[in-house]
Amino acid sequence: MSRPEFIKKLKQKNPKINNSEIEIIIDTFCVNIQNALTSGMNVELRGFGTFFVKEVKEKYSARNPKTKELIYVPKKNKVRFRASKNLKKIIND
Repeated sequence: MSRPEFIKKLKQKNPKINNSEIEIIIDTFCVNIQNALTSGMNVELRGFGTFFVKEVKEKYSARNPKTKELIYVPKKNKVRFRASKNLKKIIND
């Protein structure tokens, strides 16, 4: 689902709120998640899932598939999502 589709669905559920207010709400929500993750916190949305940062180890012997050359890949942080039991149940039913 794209951002405009998401805004349209929220507008259908809440017709009293205009589109600009919905966009501000979505932006604020996303920025707060980003700020929490950059500060090292987990973001738990009950009934939906948890966002967390996981450190990926460095690789000394990775290979460039195009040139077959050995390259070094430094360690980095990645955002991960773990779905809640309720979400898994809804998706699998």
